[in-house]
Amino acid sequence: MAVANPVREHVEIARYTRGQVGPSQPMQGPVADGGVIVAETAPGCWGPMITPHFRGGHECTAPVAVEGAEVGDGLVIRIEQISVTSLATASGTDGAIPTACKGDPYVAHLCPGCGTPWPETYIEGTGQQAIRCKHCGAPAGSFSMPHGYTMAFDQAAGVAVTLDRAGADRAAADPRGNSALPANAEQYSILLFAPADLALVATRMRPFLGNIGTTPAVDMPDSHNAGDFGQSLVGAPHQYGLTAEDLERRTDGHMDIDAVRAGAILICPVKVPGGGVYLGDMHAMQGDGEIAGHTADVSGRATLRVSVLKGLGNDGPILLMRPDDLPPLARPLSAEERAAAEQLARQWGLSGLEASGPISFVGSGPNLNAATDSGLRRAATLLGMSVDEVKNRATITGGIEIGRHPGVVTVTLLAPLAKLDALGLGDLVREQYGL
Repeated sequence: MAVANPVREHVEIARYTRGQVGPSQPMQGPVADGGVIVAETAPGCWGPMITPHFRGGHECTAPVAVEGAEVGDGLVIRIEQISVTSLATASGTDGAIPTACKGDPYVAHLCPGCGTPWPETYIEGTGQQAIRCKHCGAPAGSFSMPHGYTMAFDQAAGVAVTLDRAGADRAAADPRGNSALPANAEQYSILLFAPADLALVATRMRPFLGNIGTTPAVDMPDSHNAGDFGQSLVGAPHQYGLTAEDLERRTDGHMDIDAVRAGAILICPVKVPGGGVYLGDMHAMQGDGEIAGHTADVSGRATLRVSVLKGLGNDGPILLMRPDDLPPLARPLSAEERAAAEQLARQWGLSGLEASGPISFVGSGPNLNAATDSGLRRAATLLGMSVDEVKNRATITGGIEIGRHPGVVTVTLLAPLAKLDALGLGDLVREQYGL
C-alpha cells in the first residue's frame, strides 16, 4: 500500500514539465493549508517555443498539492515575492513556420526536413537557424522572429536596456548562463537567436508571473490553459486536441496580466483534488495587452503563501490587485471623499451608503469581446447579480482592462462587502485594501 507524503509547511520546487498541465501530471507536496511554496521558475514562451521536443509553449513547475483542497474550493495564493535571476533575455514578434508543425507550432512540432515529430535536436552556432534536427541536420525551429531585441537587466536598480549587435552576440555566447536557466530546465535559451533590431531602448522592470494557477481538469498544453490560446485545441489535428466541452474544464492559469505581481492575491478555482498549484512564464515587464505577442521572458524565483477557501465555487481566477494597480475608479474612497459622499447623500435624503471593496474577475475567450463576456458572467454568477448590474458597477466603479490580446481581461468593480462576506472573501478584501 502506498504511503502518502507528509504535509509540509514549506515546499521548494525546481522540477518542470515539458509544456503540459492536467490531472496526469504527478503532484509534489502536499503543502500545508497556509503553507509556503518557493519556486525557481524557467522562462516561458520563446525558450520552449524553439525547443522542438516540448509539448507546449511554456516550461512550468510541477504542480504542488495543497492540504485539504477539494473540487469546488477556491485556492488563495498570496504572491509574497518575485525576483528576476536572468542577466539577459531576447524576445520579439513571431512568425510560425507551417512546415515545422502539425497545426499548432507551440504544441505539435515537426522537423521541416525529415518530418520527425518532436525531434531531438542540437545547437550549431547562433541565429534563427541554430537549432537542428539530430536525424537529418535541418533547421528544426517552428518559429521565426521577424523583429526582435536582446535585453540586459539590472535587477537591483529595476531597469533594462536593449543591446546592439555586439551586445546580443556577447549574450548569445553563454545563453544558458546569461538566461540563468535552472539546472533542471530543458529548454534552449532564446538568447541563441541574438536578435538586435531594437537597440539602445531603456525601460523599467516590473516583474510578474504570466502563468500561475491551479491544475485544469483535463490535460492540455500549459500555454493553452486559457480561453484564447485554448481555442486552437478544439478539433486540433494533433494528439492534444480537445472538444469545446473539454476546454471549459480549464482554469485560466495563462493570464499574462501584469498586475499578477508581488503583493497581489490570486484566488484560483480548484478543479482537481489537491488543487495542483503550478507557475512559470515570469516576465520582466509588459504593457497591457502584450501586443507583440511576447515580452521579456526570464528565469526567476517566486514565493507564494497558499490557503484553502472552502466551497467558493469560482469558475476562473479572481484577482485582488495591489492598491496601486487598481483602475482609478476602483480605488476605495479616502476618508475625506467618503465624508463628502455621505454629505451629498444626505442632501438628497439618503443615508447608509453601501460599504464596498475592489475585486477583479479574470475572463478569457477567443477574442476580447468574448473574454469580457466571460468575466462579466463569472462576476455575476459568484456575486449573485445580473450581468447588467455588473456592467453598471464596472462602468462607474471599476473598468475592463486587457491582460493579453486577443482574449484575456480583468473585470474590476467595487462589490458590496456584505456579498463578499457571504462568500468568505470579505476579510481578504479588507486585508488587501485596508478597509
